[in-house]
Amino acid sequence: MNFLLAGLVGLFIATAIYFLLSRSLIRMLLGLVVLGNGINLLIFTAGRIGNGAPPIVPGGLEQPAGAIANPLPQALILTAIVIGFAMFSFLLVLAFRAYQAMDAENTDSMRLAEPEDAPRPPLSY
Repeated sequence: MNFLLAGLVGLFIATAIYFLLSRSLIRMLLGLVVLGNGINLLIFTAGRIGNGAPPIVPGGLEQPAGAIANPLPQALILTAIVIGFAMFSFLLVLAFRAYQAMDAENTDSMRLAEPEDAPRPPLSY
């Protein structure tokens, strides 16, 4: 099961890198979402997936009697999901405003600050 999840994490991260290297703003945003999901799955897999008992110590004991689940990866993933959703919402609105202002969705056509006859980096200076 862990090998399957490790392969899925690799697939998510490879897909995210492919999307992030695109020139389209929407693909870049989707790449960020897929990268966040891949990292969340990586944290979840590193936290040992299994049928452990809930992370609750019974009353009167100082430590649990047997094996329990680790609650830290689950808490980290829940926090990452909320932060990832907020970041995606902000970047989606930012991309929409950039599209409205420049009437372009391709990042190459958004070069308003550069002169037309200037060489494009990294070709020459």
